[in-house]
This record gives sequence, C-alpha cells and structure tokens, in this order.
Amino acid sequence: MNNPVRGLHRQAVEVIGEQIVRGTYAPGDSLHPDRIEQELGVSKTVVREALRVLASKGLIDSRQKRGTFVRPRADWNLLDSDLLRWQGRGIPDETFLDNLGEVRGIVEPAGARLAAERRDEADLAALEDALDQMAAAGSDAHAAVEADLAFHRALLAAAHNELLTRMEVVIEAGLRVRDHIVHGADHSADAVPAHRAVLDAVRAQDAEAAARAVEELLAQAAADLHQLTVDADRGDTG
Repeated sequence: MNNPVRGLHRQAVEVIGEQIVRGTYAPGDSLHPDRIEQELGVSKTVVREALRVLASKGLIDSRQKRGTFVRPRADWNLLDSDLLRWQGRGIPDETFLDNLGEVRGIVEPAGARLAAERRDEADLAALEDALDQMAAAGSDAHAAVEADLAFHRALLAAAHNELLTRMEVVIEAGLRVRDHIVHGADHSADAVPAHRAVLDAVRAQDAEAAARAVEELLAQAAADLHQLTVDADRGDTG
C-alpha cells in the first residue's frame, strides 16, 4: 500500500534538490522552511524530513542563528544518483556533460579490458540480449535509451569488480542525458555496429580490442552530441 506522506516527502526532496542543483538556490542562500511549506503545500514534517535527506547529500546545512542554507558545491556528494539525475534534466550544463564524458573515457575502456578477461557465458548472454533490444528499438527513442543502458551495465558487470560496478550511476547519468538528446533527434546513427564490435572483442577475450572498441564508441557518441549541439545553435540563430 502506497504511503501518501512518503510520496509527498519524496516530491519535496525532488523539487528542492533540483532547485539547488540547477541554481535557483545558490551556495550560501538561505532556505526558509515555512516558505517551502507554503510553496509546496506540505506539512512541517514533510519539509523537515526532505531537508534532512538533502543535508545527507551534502547540499544544505543548518546552524544556530544562521538557519538552513545551501552549502558550497565542493561539499556536495556529486556522485549521488539523485544529484547526477537532477543535473542531467532539462538542458544540461556543458561542463557537466564534459565531466561525465571524461569519467566515461577513463572508466569504460578499463572496464572493457577486464570484461574481456573475466566474462562468463551469462555476461555474454546479457550483452547479446541488450544488443538485440538495441536492434529492435528502431525509431523508439525510449527503447533505444534503455537498451543502451542495459548494454553498458552488462559490460561493467562483466568486469566482476564490485567497486567498478558501482560506477554505473555515473555511466548511467551520462548515457541517459546523451542518449535522450541523440535518439530524440530526427536522424541518429545506427548504434548497433559499434556496440557489436565491443561485444565481439569481449567474446574473443581480446582485452585491447575491447578497450579500443569502447574508445571508438565513446568518440563517436561525443561527435554525435557535438554535431547536434552545433545544429541546434545554428537553428537558434536562424
């Protein structure tokens, strides 16, 4: 049975957290619980619990005489899955996309090397299944995004490194933002061949070929995103 209070609490966390991350509330700005209650139409208990959650993510702090305020960005838990998701909503900040791209470029080729060395039959089946979903997605942008996510999750899992697998929250944030932009375009390149090259190298247990295939895939993804950004800018300027 759904808990309506929990639903309101989660909604408050989402609204306030995204406002902070997107800059509506800047570092150093004060948050006024009574004003938030009125704006969101929720109780003091809901706001208090939402602020407690946001404090645990490093976004806010409370002090006597000063009250509740937004902490410096350097204090934020930027690897928190909610923070990554909030930063990726709407029109993402270019620096955010660049940072995600750099992290993916460091993590995923290394993960592919390990995957090629350690993969088992279950890993290969998961990668193949994700590739089949990608091929079947066609022009369905949502299905294409989910299939792409499934492939990269399976690739990290095939490395059989628990800590590396936890990096999926960063990979997923970057993929989801990039994929929604690219797959939402009128014309997007067929992603299957580049992903097939990764799978073939992993299956052949060729670690260097797997890393190169991922590097090429990431380079193409970055180029596609850059071209769409250029096209959008040209459209805006007429």
